[in-house]
Amino acid sequence: MPIDDATPSHVWDPAAIHDIQEKARLGRYRIRAFSTARRLPSLEDLTFLPAGLTRVALEGYRETCSTKVTLGTRFASKPLELETPITISGMSYGALSRNAKEALGLAATRVGTSTCTGDGGMHPTDREYSKTLVYQCLPSRYGFNPHDLKRADAIEIVVGQGAKPGTGGLLLGQKVSPEIAAMRDLPNGVDQRSPCRHPDWMGPEDLAIKIEELREATNWEKPIYVKLGAARVYEDVKLAAKAGADCVMVDGMEGGTAASPDVLLDHTGVPTLAAICEAVRALEDLDLVGEVQLIVAGGIKSGVDAAKAIALGADAVAIGTAAIIALNCNAPLYLDDYIALGTMAGACHHCHTGRCPVGVATQDPELMARLPVEEAAERAENFLRAMTLELQMMARACGKSYVKNLDRDDLRALTLESALMTGLPLAGMRHPLTMASVGGH
Repeated sequence: MPIDDATPSHVWDPAAIHDIQEKARLGRYRIRAFSTARRLPSLEDLTFLPAGLTRVALEGYRETCSTKVTLGTRFASKPLELETPITISGMSYGALSRNAKEALGLAATRVGTSTCTGDGGMHPTDREYSKTLVYQCLPSRYGFNPHDLKRADAIEIVVGQGAKPGTGGLLLGQKVSPEIAAMRDLPNGVDQRSPCRHPDWMGPEDLAIKIEELREATNWEKPIYVKLGAARVYEDVKLAAKAGADCVMVDGMEGGTAASPDVLLDHTGVPTLAAICEAVRALEDLDLVGEVQLIVAGGIKSGVDAAKAIALGADAVAIGTAAIIALNCNAPLYLDDYIALGTMAGACHHCHTGRCPVGVATQDPELMARLPVEEAAERAENFLRAMTLELQMMARACGKSYVKNLDRDDLRALTLESALMTGLPLAGMRHPLTMASVGGH
């Protein structure tokens, strides 16, 4: 077909041209926040099969449906007892404002779930506002304190995260305030780039030693999580479980961040949907399903997503981006400030600049004041409760009185990609697809 003068190229489209021109201007890769912009096979591509004649649905107004979950039952003498399997993932004080961290802690406490310190150590208000607190141990060791470790309720060893697997964290200088700098023992206002691997171990054998050290330091009380960016999921989950983890967290490609090179966001890792299935398969092959709990993160945005993840084999989910959106991230407020950033409400991904118009991802006192803690906590609490109600609704519709009783038989795939990734039958079919059935060899 002849090319018209106004026909755009599918290869050199406006986005590709703009990307090249920005790199030509900057002389480096581009950095942004939030998560991948790509359309990926996701939990949206699955559907539930509710009760009909083959099963009996439960009445929401008079028949209970439990959402309680226990994490860390393998070796820890004090596993976490949560009222809902929806937890708050690690987001640091630094990436988020103090007001945002306090609001998330209050919300999680009120609904009976956990929060996580994120990178940079434990701020005093982390422990004050979060009844159940997970303490992260990252390659950077910024702010790492054994005394705070003992005060936490669980420990999360971060190997990687979904937004940027294989690389370290990034906190640009405009967010390294004097208080953040003091907590992390860094120069004020200087970019913080975390290392990509832990300084005291190189592989799974060393990880086993590190896990035992942390257990000894906390008197074998605290559950030990290992957090993995979803990449070589099957092998990594097996190695983490063999190293002695109580829980494994797998963070899919849709996972969010406050700052990352955009090429990592869009071109590394595997989608959460695929990661769940690989992780479950690894635990099944080790005969550790139920003994090692699986927590799934990366693009979880509703109770329906949580229900689908649990039906596929997860024990719990963790939310980050959804939680800060509930606080007011991307809310249509202070519109002139969005315009000054070159964006608009609903499409802002400028957390890394420290100029968050709504006070969520900033260390600027004037901007932080736009996020009153109590109001933000109420919104986050409402969202967590709504997610839990959605989760219960899906379980009751499938005839289950406990959300953990949801299973793969309750699901069908709506696309070929999701059917092949999960091994679920395509809707309208009774058996899973094979490569041969779709023309493979």
